[in-house]
Amino acid sequence: MAQPHDVARLARLSDEALMELVASGDSAALAQLYDRHARVVYGLALRMLGAAEPAEEVVQETFWRIWKRAATFQANSAFLPWMFGIARNLCIDELRRRQVRPIATGNHEDLLAALPDQQQNVEQSTIEIERRRLITNALADLPADQREVIELAYFSGLSQREIADHLQSPLGTIKTRIRLGLQKLKQALLHYGIDVHDH
Repeated sequence: MAQPHDVARLARLSDEALMELVASGDSAALAQLYDRHARVVYGLALRMLGAAEPAEEVVQETFWRIWKRAATFQANSAFLPWMFGIARNLCIDELRRRQVRPIATGNHEDLLAALPDQQQNVEQSTIEIERRRLITNALADLPADQREVIELAYFSGLSQREIADHLQSPLGTIKTRIRLGLQKLKQALLHYGIDVHDH
């Protein structure tokens, strides 16, 4: 267990620096990441799944996978999109499990009819994936403080007040960082025809 001075040192490190320690087997660094981000992961899962118990399970599984996959985290990558990607995928897996659970009465036709049309939104999904990729790349070029608040807003859907509470920063500071970051993002993505305000 980390000593108090170690906890203070860890608290000053960036998420990405903590991930380097996690990759070396430092459980205290993982605990620091959990303390920082478990609440926002829970908020994301709760919005996607609509129930507390599966949302809590997603939180636990997300950080378990962060621990197990730490070695695959790229040192030059941003941590938050990677973490939210793990959480979102877990939520999607849970939603898929709910959709394909056997119907109590009925036949194979009933089961097939209950499945979503996978082809219907393929084009839209492809566009959204590419859009997210371009935005993630553009985010990497922002100053760290601006990137962090926009990641929390974009990837987790937090309000400005929630971001201020999460980062323990004044609301005015958060608003300024978001505004400046969005201005830079808009300039970077303009030639792709992407509007960063269009979620």
